[in-house]
Amino acid sequence: MKRVLALGLLMLGGAAAVLPGAKAAPPTEKDKATAKEALQNIQDFVGEWKGTGGPDKAVKSPRDPIWSEKVSWGWSFKGDEPKLVLQVKDGKFLKSGELRYLTDQKKYELTAVRADGKTVVFVGGVKNEVLTLERVDPDTKETQQLIMNSAAEGVRFIYRYQTKAADSTIYKKEYLVAATREGVTLGPGEKKKVCVVSGGLGTSQVSFKGETFYVCCSGCAEAFREEPEKYIAEFKAKQGKK
Repeated sequence: MKRVLALGLLMLGGAAAVLPGAKAAPPTEKDKATAKEALQNIQDFVGEWKGTGGPDKAVKSPRDPIWSEKVSWGWSFKGDEPKLVLQVKDGKFLKSGELRYLTDQKKYELTAVRADGKTVVFVGGVKNEVLTLERVDPDTKETQQLIMNSAAEGVRFIYRYQTKAADSTIYKKEYLVAATREGVTLGPGEKKKVCVVSGGLGTSQVSFKGETFYVCCSGCAEAFREEPEKYIAEFKAKQGKK
């Protein structure tokens, strides 16, 4: 009887360990490194962008709604994992978001806040330097896609939104935002500065013990200030320096 009772308790204990809602184990250092490396594939998104939005169609009309918006992408190393943080000022469709890499699924996940305040989650991947994310609306069963990419050697950032009805195989183009990077000008032959934290395009200076380095965003500047020796050592190792 005791053996049966013990076995029953063991089974209940095992079930409790996998009950829904239980906290997942925090990501390992390897997971964090993998996530950072995956996000570096779209490193060119990071920066400040001045954009113009409108209908995504070949032939424009004077009656088409056109708007201006400012887009900002930056790194965040707070919490359990690295992520890219999105902010959109005066956007007609997007307000903000956080982009993560799901190491267990090998996919990117964007938790976005729309202009109407509703939070939605898109999941997808990168192919040929284009990030394609999608979700299925639980009410209408409509498939919604966000497609993002940089162009012109990182000077341009473009994102578009399209939808596909539940009973259709064709996507309908909804809108497109084309933006130009702010605050970066490179003269002929001028070498691009490299961010000491992310490896992206460095746009502002940071210093440590008399040495000057560059970072690409406020998130990387904050990470550098917290652990300068760590990032300098990693940066110099990648640059082939001692």
